[in-house]
Amino acid sequence: MTTTPPVVSGADPRQSLFSQAHACLTACDLEQKLQLALDLRAAWQVGGLTLKPVALPDVVDAGHPQRPERVHPRRLPRRSIATEEGRAALIHAVAHIEFNAINLACDALCRFQEMPRAYYADWVRVAAEEAEHFGLLHRRLRAAGREYGDYPAHNGLWEMARRTAFDPLVRMALVPRMLEARGLDVTPGMMRRFESIGDRDTVAALAVILREEVGHVEMGSRWFRYLCQQRGLEPEQTYFGLLDDFLNGEIRCPLNREARLQAGFSQDELKRLEQRCNRGR
Repeated sequence: MTTTPPVVSGADPRQSLFSQAHACLTACDLEQKLQLALDLRAAWQVGGLTLKPVALPDVVDAGHPQRPERVHPRRLPRRSIATEEGRAALIHAVAHIEFNAINLACDALCRFQEMPRAYYADWVRVAAEEAEHFGLLHRRLRAAGREYGDYPAHNGLWEMARRTAFDPLVRMALVPRMLEARGLDVTPGMMRRFESIGDRDTVAALAVILREEVGHVEMGSRWFRYLCQQRGLEPEQTYFGLLDDFLNGEIRCPLNREARLQAGFSQDELKRLEQRCNRGR
């Protein structure tokens, strides 16, 4: 029995995966972008998308709604979680990260068109899960009487996507294995803060996100090592060289060692990262 691919919103499921991912990446309407990310996974799972390479316009600025206002990180106000406004602002900040993560996953799909099929299966899954993560947090915002866009936000994740657009190896090292891995470090602390004020619904949402983000970082680790092997590069030295080149070796601690080990970091890598943290104190 042949399964008919689902009709996806705003795009033909018989198109190239790359065209579909590009459509999601460039979508500015919030609900459309979320739906396209979910439709991408649905169409991929039933074999409704091909891996035929296509020429696509470069995306300098990923699609996003008019709000939130995007500002430099230093312009973001500091708010205390002890206040209702502070709690909502923190949830909004994490929701914005998840929104940007949809764009990063779609960019990783449509920009690098010569990877193995398993690579695309991984990042299709990531795009859909990031959309689901955004939904979890958006519901918490609405429960607090807020909407996505009510607070300013920065564009750091997408800026790193632009800086790493020239090479999937660099992208895997510096987006999943650096920026997203930092999320593994800070999320448990956020969970404890929300637990301390009795916000168990937000804690539950963050627990889902943390668990699935471990898998996303692990994918980055796996494909980073694959690309290093393809090029005859030693992974650990290559990784730390990229940290030096792009971040001047700057690392923030403490590290979530357990989560990072599950996400494909080695004990030696964690030891070297912690040594860099200690040098910066």
